[in-house]
Order: sequence, then structure tokens, then C-alpha cells
Amino acid sequence: MNRSELSQTFSNIFQTDQNPRFFFAPGRINLIGEHTDYNGGHVFPAAISFGTYAVARQRTDQKLRFYSLNFPEKEIIECDLADLSFNPDHDWANFPKGMIYHFIKNGFSVSHGMDILFYGNIPNGAGLSSSASIEMVTGVVLEGLFNLEIDRLRMIQLGQNVENQYIGVNSGIMDQFAIGKGKKDSAILLDCQTLEYSYAPVELNDHEIVIINSNKQRTLAGSKYNERRAQCERALSDLRTELDVSSLGELTGKQFEQYKHLIADSTNRKRAKHAVYENERTLLALKELQQGNIETFGELMNQSHVSLRDDYEVTGDELDAIAETAWNHPGVIGARMTGAGFGGCAIAIVHQSQIESFKENLTTSYTERFGFSPSFYEAKISDGAKELVEEF
Repeated sequence: MNRSELSQTFSNIFQTDQNPRFFFAPGRINLIGEHTDYNGGHVFPAAISFGTYAVARQRTDQKLRFYSLNFPEKEIIECDLADLSFNPDHDWANFPKGMIYHFIKNGFSVSHGMDILFYGNIPNGAGLSSSASIEMVTGVVLEGLFNLEIDRLRMIQLGQNVENQYIGVNSGIMDQFAIGKGKKDSAILLDCQTLEYSYAPVELNDHEIVIINSNKQRTLAGSKYNERRAQCERALSDLRTELDVSSLGELTGKQFEQYKHLIADSTNRKRAKHAVYENERTLLALKELQQGNIETFGELMNQSHVSLRDDYEVTGDELDAIAETAWNHPGVIGARMTGAGFGGCAIAIVHQSQIESFKENLTTSYTERFGFSPSFYEAKISDGAKELVEEF
């Protein structure tokens, strides 16, 4: 939808002729560095051209009214600034509510209510971080409508607080960071322990990033995620009997090989191996991209998927089939799952001349095997959350 269509829809839903303002927060992909964030390692995400639009205006009273074009059956969800407590009946609107709650709790003045229309073009359940996108677009709405002076890192941390404390999901900071600090045509190397970061140019030349949604329901992601965290913590505990380290991300591959015998359980050893080597791959990916070595970067992506399949065991048949088909297709220089795994998405870097045949080939083989087809999205790497002052 363009600006005028969203403006007209806003007027119709909220029965107002007052001109609203327009904001956008992207979704994100993680190019490499999976399941490294909670292991004290590095991640390498990028903001993408899909995301969440917010059309908003300030009210004269204390009422908040939220409407999502993605969940029209929920109709307008209303609450008051005086009561921003989590409410299961408010469904998706708890994400913007949580952001407003945490802004006020941290001393930012939100003096009046608002009408906010949300429209997202991130596919639901794809693992491209739609919840963090809603949080961050709400952050820039508050910043804009109330002229707030807020450091972007502070806003990112408040978004994480919403997930951890308000919604109750024990997630890291990567999603909000990528969405809040995204930069066009660049990925972000982020140290998840120190929050030190640097940008790397992603110059794909004649290639595009194709996102492939497996369309498999991610039923196991939550429980298995917690299980993997616990396995890595036990591996770290074993290593610390002889090593002075606070996270697996501090180890080099060479150190891991020297001390891996300390990890008593063979499964935990495999989990730790992935965390250590994936962190090394992520650091190497930055160097390769800075030197324009896109083919070597693609090889690192492939190695990442193999490690996630064999050592971390979070891929599953569908994501493996996507990656393997991509590796064997001409014009593909790298492919891997992205996100928590057990369904969700994979990404591939594909030469522009091969994109259509890649989609056709994968759709045919995938549908024959699983009985349902994947979905495709061609993504540009975009800027982070901001107010939109021009046409779109």
C-alpha cells in the first residue's frame, strides 16, 4: 500500500480528517551467526525492505486506539494511558502497548493518547522478526509525535525489555538492534556481549538475496531453543573447570579443540562446537565482505547451514531440502537457514539471471517431497526504523 492509500484507510477507520504521520520499521534477516547471540558471540544481521508501517496521530485525550490491517478481525483495540498492563485479549496490540509502557516507565513523557494504524508486509511466522518490527516502529512513532530525545541504543534496549519483561520471551537484542540501527546495503557485525558493532558493505553486484519461507509451522522452536541454551550452558560449565571464560564466544576453534575433552556429554560437545566455529565464521564473513569476496562469503553461509544441521541439529527436513537444492543450482553462491530453525526461513544469494529458474526448480522438488510449496521474497537491505517524510 502507498502513502495515500494508507492515509485514506486511517481516515476511514478512525473517522478523522486530521493528517497523520507515517513511520516504518524493517524486518531483519541474519546473514550468518546463528544461535551465537546467547553464547556471547557475534551475529551479522541486516534490515530488509519488508517491515511494518505505522500511520499515527496524537489525540487530545488519554485514549490509545490500535488497528492492524493484518488482523482486521480484531477490529480497533482500545486502552488508556492509565492502564498499559499486559492483556491477553489485546493480542498483537500488546507489542505497541508494551513499548509505550516501557517509554513511560523510563521517564519519557507521553502526554496524550494516539490513534495508530499498523500495516506489515512481513510474512507471519516466517522468523523475520515481525514483533521487534512492531516494537521499533512504535518507538519511532513516540519519538516523532512527542518530540522525544532518545538515543537509538536506548530505544533498542527498551524494545528488548518489552520482549523479555512484558511479553515474557527470553530473546536476545539482535532483532531490535538490526531493525533500529539498520543501514542501506550494509550488514551489522554485532558483539552480543559488549554491543560493539560495525557495518560491512554488502555489495552483491548482479546477485540478490532471496528469502525462502519453508511454510512449515514452527511448533518446536520454543522448547528446543531453551534446550539448546541449556546444553551450551552445561558445556561452558565443563570447560570452566580448567578455562577462565565467561562465554563460548570467547573461544577460538583452536582452543576448543584443545579443551573439548572437558565436555563430558557428546551432545553438549557438538552444541558447543557449533557456537565456537559459527562465531569464527561470522568474524571471517565481515573481513571477506569488506574485501568484496562475495563467493567466499557464500561458502561461509553453506558451512553455517551444515553446522546447524549436523552439530546444532535445528534445521529439519524442509530447511535442509531448500539449502541442498540451492547449493546444486547454478548461480547460487550461498544458502542457509536463518532464524531459530525448525521451520521458518532460509536465505540464498542468487544471480539475477537465475532467480526465476531457481524458484521454479525449488518449488517443484519441494512440493513433490512435502506436499506444500515454499514462498519467496526478494529482499533489499534497507535502513533502520524512521519517520517517512516522502512518498512511498
